[in-house]
Amino acid sequence: PSPVGVLAEGWSMLVSGELAGHLGASLKRLVLGFVIGGALGVAVGVAVGFFSVADAVGTPIIAATFPVPKIALLPLFILWFGIGEPSKLATIGLGVFFPTAVAAFGAVDNVPRSLIRMAQSFGLPTADIVRKVVLPGALPGILSGFRISASIALILVVAAEMINAQHGI
Repeated sequence: PSPVGVLAEGWSMLVSGELAGHLGASLKRLVLGFVIGGALGVAVGVAVGFFSVADAVGTPIIAATFPVPKIALLPLFILWFGIGEPSKLATIGLGVFFPTAVAAFGAVDNVPRSLIRMAQSFGLPTADIVRKVVLPGALPGILSGFRISASIALILVVAAEMINAQHGI
């Protein structure tokens, strides 16, 4: 359709109230996929950045799978999860996961080691060191990764909705 046709249909959907339902469905997919991918990305990124065993295992896997276009995996996710919402959420979540994990890994790696050693010398448990020293020090880098991931998630929600979505933009 022409841009004028799109605007006319958008206006009629806005007037009828139908547009709010479609925006709500897309926003729900976007938020759920972002939360799933972001939480997993931060967890993996912090683990890879803080623990040497996780670094040895995780870095090669992330480096090998990061360049794969996430939208190209949508048919595989449809086979695994079906054509409904789970495949769409998996696509968005995976697209958010990689930039978040890489940003979290880099941010944790840039936390000054002297702060970590000082916390260890005070006898803090590892969980407290991660929660009270590493995460606050890495937060700016993690938020930067979220900013990048948000644009990727928006692109992927549109692409995922092209496959059998009854509601959404």
